[in-house]
Amino acid sequence: MDNFQLSTFNFQLKVAIVDDHKVVAEGFEHLINESGMAQVTGKAHSATSCWRMLADKTVDVLLLDVSLPDGNGVDLCPQIKAKYPDIKILMLTSYSELTLIMRALENGASGYILKSAMTEEILEGIQAVASGRQFLCEEVDMLMKKEENRPVRLSRREQELLRLIVEGRSNSEIAASMYLGYETIKSYRKNLILKLNAHNTAALVKMAIEQKLV
Repeated sequence: MDNFQLSTFNFQLKVAIVDDHKVVAEGFEHLINESGMAQVTGKAHSATSCWRMLADKTVDVLLLDVSLPDGNGVDLCPQIKAKYPDIKILMLTSYSELTLIMRALENGASGYILKSAMTEEILEGIQAVASGRQFLCEEVDMLMKKEENRPVRLSRREQELLRLIVEGRSNSEIAASMYLGYETIKSYRKNLILKLNAHNTAALVKMAIEQKLV
């Protein structure tokens, strides 16, 4: 990274950002536009608005977060690639679990960067995937090399959610028990299934019991 230099394209790359936090998306937009190598042509804050944006904008590289209010970016990857095969997807997220990283790459993402990465890494990642190469930020690269068998760690809130799911509680009951909104619980449940690499709730419950996660 010390010798990193941005090579120049003969044209400005067109980048779109999908992140449910507007302030975060605006911050990355400023960073990218100021670099001179790319221009942000669109922003979306949900899976639904992502599809509307892609239908309306020209995009070379799509920066895609994992957690969205109406879905997750990892599941969106193959759908986007099926309809827009020329768009390069670069995951830009806070989730560093190995199962998520592997599934994102398997689903068609060209790269994976953590939001904590240096500015230079983010710009390099955009340029790399636009050129047809895979890119992993340094932290993710080290994680994949050193910790392929690392067990998934659940936060206290995730453990509580998993316990309630195992008990057979509905989303409404879980929302009331955890003092959270119904849609928030739906999103958390989807992310938990994704994080543990389970195919559905039944597989999640089976895994939780067999691996004594609760």
